[in-house]
Amino acid sequence: MKRFLPFACIFIASTTIAQPARKTVDESIETLQKDIPVWMANADIPGMQTILIRNGKQAWLKSYGVANAETKMPVDDNTLFEAASLSKVITAYAALKLVDQGKLDLDIPLNTYLGNNYDIGDDERIRLITARLVLTHSAGFPNWRNEGSPTLPIEFTPGEKFSYSGEGFVYLSKVMEKLTGMDFETYVQESVFQPLGMTNSFFSWQDSFAYRHVYRHNWEGKKSFRWEGKGYNAAASVHTTAADYGKFILALLNGKGLKKKTWEQMFTPQIRVRTDAYPELYWGLGVGLEIDNGRKYFWHWGDQGDSKCFMKADLKAKDAFLYFTNSANGLSIADGMMEDALGGSTPALAWLNYERYNPAAKILWQSILNKGAKIALQEYKDQLNKGAVQAIAETSINSIGYLLLRREKVDEAIEVFLQNTADYPESGNAWDSLAEAYMTRGDKGLAIKYYEKSLQLDPGNNNAVDQLKKLRQ
Repeated sequence: MKRFLPFACIFIASTTIAQPARKTVDESIETLQKDIPVWMANADIPGMQTILIRNGKQAWLKSYGVANAETKMPVDDNTLFEAASLSKVITAYAALKLVDQGKLDLDIPLNTYLGNNYDIGDDERIRLITARLVLTHSAGFPNWRNEGSPTLPIEFTPGEKFSYSGEGFVYLSKVMEKLTGMDFETYVQESVFQPLGMTNSFFSWQDSFAYRHVYRHNWEGKKSFRWEGKGYNAAASVHTTAADYGKFILALLNGKGLKKKTWEQMFTPQIRVRTDAYPELYWGLGVGLEIDNGRKYFWHWGDQGDSKCFMKADLKAKDAFLYFTNSANGLSIADGMMEDALGGSTPALAWLNYERYNPAAKILWQSILNKGAKIALQEYKDQLNKGAVQAIAETSINSIGYLLLRREKVDEAIEVFLQNTADYPESGNAWDSLAEAYMTRGDKGLAIKYYEKSLQLDPGNNNAVDQLKKLRQ
């Protein structure tokens, strides 16, 4: 997997977490209605759906903007969005229903049920991987295997640490198919969507709903594409509405569909996401957990590049907020959205570290298009030295470089990547991107030099290892 963010939001990271008071329902709705249109306009977010839940009931549902920036088709409450990784929470819930039925034990190795070692090969550690470890992202898998690889590697001893993985949920879905005797999507329709009245939720693309499904949009607010491939992915492929997913959140808040003991396990901390920071953050069975100031929240985010979403819920108060966007910039406004909706801070967003809106990045991009990279970068540096603009984050400059590469402006991309390495010399990712640009230009020597530099700074950079092997052949 390449180590860059091709359509990263052009924002600057927040370093301060405020502790605003919780608002009443009417106050939350009023501030959201005031703030959302402004945030969407500033961050070039074309479309959005939101739902606010208070005291275990839907309190507010609202749609904004357009599904397609070119046709200007408006978003309404029946418009379908990508749930992205919020799909994982549905998969976890469906798996826990099998636990309630006695068909799945959280602590029995999954290959025992499957009858084979899936795509793991001969690694004996497959015998250690259970549903509990998959649901807590501690099975040892990467997020996704290398593109085209038939083999799924185990990268560390299962149970050793938290490491987010979509592959684990796909593996679990294959086990669920074996246990139920039906394909995964059919099982979820019958066990989750139908009982909860989620009539607008689908695990795979259907041509019949194309007319009411959003397109993704890049950080400029321009339409990019949408995934219309066949088949389903238990980790990422749900198409739904805020109203429908809100029904699912309500089921989780109210303990509907699961035995009490199983429901309690879902929201019991199983593993910390980091042992060196963020003491509030844990993972339960399929959901992130925040335990902050005596309150317990569950949460999850979704990121399909040019499509992003976020949800968070207070278990005790039975309050929640969810929003979907069709934008690469969708998570840039998450902290403000959560503050308006639920009050307090959201440590999960600090851990995720998505960047906040910074107009300097968009100005730089437009200046590069108008004047060329050298002049534009010099003007940016002059403005920065005068304190007239905020510094642009590493990932944002990196994204501009890749946009130039895609337009085959290789020399200008190199200028941008050089600036990034000057601004962030300790970033292995910045040097990796510079190396790729030189490789694209055909400068093998400099490509090797900078991939080596990247690997020195980041020994875990598998992309650099792979590229160096190719370059040295």
